[in-house]
Amino acid sequence: SLLRLRAHHVDAARRLFNLASQLNFIQGRRTQNVAAACLYIVCRREQTPHMLIDFSDVLTTNVYVLGQTYLKFATLLNVNLPIVDPSIYIERFAERLNFGVHTAAIAETALRICQRMSRDWMVTGRRPAGICGAALFIACRLHGQERRQADVIAEVRVCDNTLRKRLSEFAATDTAQLTVGDFQNRAKLDQMAAPDPPC
Repeated sequence: SLLRLRAHHVDAARRLFNLASQLNFIQGRRTQNVAAACLYIVCRREQTPHMLIDFSDVLTTNVYVLGQTYLKFATLLNVNLPIVDPSIYIERFAERLNFGVHTAAIAETALRICQRMSRDWMVTGRRPAGICGAALFIACRLHGQERRQADVIAEVRVCDNTLRKRLSEFAATDTAQLTVGDFQNRAKLDQMAAPDPPC
């Protein structure tokens, strides 16, 4: 209930948990970690805005231990999960940063930044929280809303070094040279050529 999961997510996770039990995957592992791994697999498959650290917080368990359980179970089941699209977390983080009446506009701008980061090959090999943090930090500045890097870091749960790296990577792209007006013009963004993939 703390994670606001829908009933069909819980039912699907329950079926995965039964499968884990049949495969003796529960043996030697904490039951709540296996249950959380099952829920996370369902959330990844359904592309809900839940992160592994959310389950870790609810269970008050180490996120790396939980991640190890998830990876082993996903490997055992040979499940091909979709790559996480950072844009699914933007709205959630924007609401937590409490921009008030500007929340929708900032979230929309951050979504455009995420899409542009994807075209600029910044998303590949990066965790979604860092991409979201950088996009929201840039978007709030574009809209004249002051948030410290520490505020963004606290909400998206990345370290300050990660946020600084994503911001410096974005600063090196052609997109960073656009004015606010150019950036709000979706046609202009779509016309910009995507660079070649990194070597």
